[in-house]
Amino acid sequence: MLILLSNDDGYNANGLLAIRKYLSRYARVVTVAPDRDRSGASHSLTVTRPLRLKKLAKDYYSIDGTPTDAVMIAISSLLKQKPDIVISGINSGANMGEDVTYSGTVAAAMEGTLFGIPSIAVSLTGIGRMNHLEQKEYTKAARFTYKVIKQILKSDLPEGVLLNINVPMGAGVDIRKYAITHLGKRVYDDVITEKIDPRGQSYYWIAGTVRVTGKGPQTDFGAVERKYISVTPLALDNTATAYIDTLKDLKF
Repeated sequence: MLILLSNDDGYNANGLLAIRKYLSRYARVVTVAPDRDRSGASHSLTVTRPLRLKKLAKDYYSIDGTPTDAVMIAISSLLKQKPDIVISGINSGANMGEDVTYSGTVAAAMEGTLFGIPSIAVSLTGIGRMNHLEQKEYTKAARFTYKVIKQILKSDLPEGVLLNINVPMGAGVDIRKYAITHLGKRVYDDVITEKIDPRGQSYYWIAGTVRVTGKGPQTDFGAVERKYISVTPLALDNTATAYIDTLKDLKF
């Protein structure tokens, strides 16, 4: 089995290193990841400058681009055979609700899906300083991911569908407890902070307090709150099919 592994936290992120180590027990894992943190890069491509790929070790590369760049170049140029599956993560922090539209982690899996390859994005919902306990949490997420990989390769995913997995942290999390979910809803309060730099120029920092407004039991937020691993199927087709007939009746 050949696994292509990427992420958006960068090639030396603890989550990526943990899943790379774990999956290497069972498969050849080729890692191509950004050379720095590209969180929030979404499904962006670098088209205004050349990209540089750096070999760090056997089957281990960094690229000075986005997660999407990494997956595209790995599949189109670097690899001599098509990978059996694309894994993106393990991300440090959740990718749930509308955050999937911003997420470089999810975007890397989207790119694999566009190539017709089964693809999975994996995130660990807790964020904090890396310590021995948190490393165990990454390994727990890697173990669950491998269970999903085995099942997906048996049954395959529908065309244009990827899986978005969010694993909660904590002693009460059991990888046998998971829920198939749909995206919840959250909003950010006080998103933009404006300040003045020492030269008197304004600058802006995008951040804010998250407020979850849709976390029913069948959502990703609801599952994680109950200490269940959330598995959400995402479709690349964003067409609002329910609105097509209504739109046809309008006169432009």
